Amino acid sequence: MSETIRDTVILGSGCAGLTAAIYSARANLNPLVLEGHEPGGQLSITTLVENFPGWPEGIQGPQLIENMKLQAARFGAEYKMAHLVSVDLSKRPFALNLGRETVHTRTLIIATGASARWLGLPSEQALIGHGVSSCATCDGFFFSGKEIAVVGGGDSAMEEALFLTRFATKVTIIHRSGQFRASKIMLERAMAHASIQFLTNTIVEEVLGVEQKEVSGLRLRDRINGVESVLPVSGLFLGIGHEPNAKMFTGQIDLDDDGYVKTHDYVFTRVPGVFACGDVQDRRYRQAITAAGSGCAAALEVEKYLEEHGR
Repeated sequence: MSETIRDTVILGSGCAGLTAAIYSARANLNPLVLEGHEPGGQLSITTLVENFPGWPEGIQGPQLIENMKLQAARFGAEYKMAHLVSVDLSKRPFALNLGRETVHTRTLIIATGASARWLGLPSEQALIGHGVSSCATCDGFFFSGKEIAVVGGGDSAMEEALFLTRFATKVTIIHRSGQFRASKIMLERAMAHASIQFLTNTIVEEVLGVEQKEVSGLRLRDRINGVESVLPVSGLFLGIGHEPNAKMFTGQIDLDDDGYVKTHDYVFTRVPGVFACGDVQDRRYRQAITAAGSGCAAALEVEKYLEEHGR
């Protein structure tokens, strides 16, 4: 066992984890933040953030994350680039296996986030933040008066498309199948909207505009006849869901059918002393500000828990 037992360890360095770090550091808990495989979370691949309070002109996502890291470090938070191999929450202190070392902690804040599902195209990855997005609420405003596309066939895609009609002149929903997974009511709403059109049995082969660093269109392929075509659009939104980063906790805390951490009373898991915040347990809002709020709550509950247990 390590000689030092931490009062708290935070898994993740997105908005939720860093807010938890700020609050727990100011409470003199000297938190250790394990940055994981996606340091900075979704904001690290976001360009201009205009809906985070306090930045009237907006702020670049990576800069907002860096500011939060510096703020937490100022109060004593420590950072470590490490990947969690396994965790044992069955005994106390909790044991976090990082491969070459094991960290022990009295409390744990899970802020590992949820990764957006992408198509996996090199051109798509090259244009993330330059016309390719996984968040209509975050980026829809930037496409006012433009034509855009949404990929997906479930409720997420329908919700994204309907929201984007507030800004775009036309929204094209592209789905690889002829059948939709969306609920009947969501599909009917999308189909009834004058600004939404559908392309079924269609696959996105390439996002155009890499050289200009700005989406200019999509190269599509019809799955039935193999015919290729180009759809001129200024933006591509992925509506194929998110993957919560919580598989390592299977069997130790409760996860829902999609892998999100189940919490009660906002941030409590079923294991005393283990709290979850941000996108790993929030499948509804997934905003930077809501993640930050839950990170604050988790840190305050950690402080209360430690006080109640004599720390």
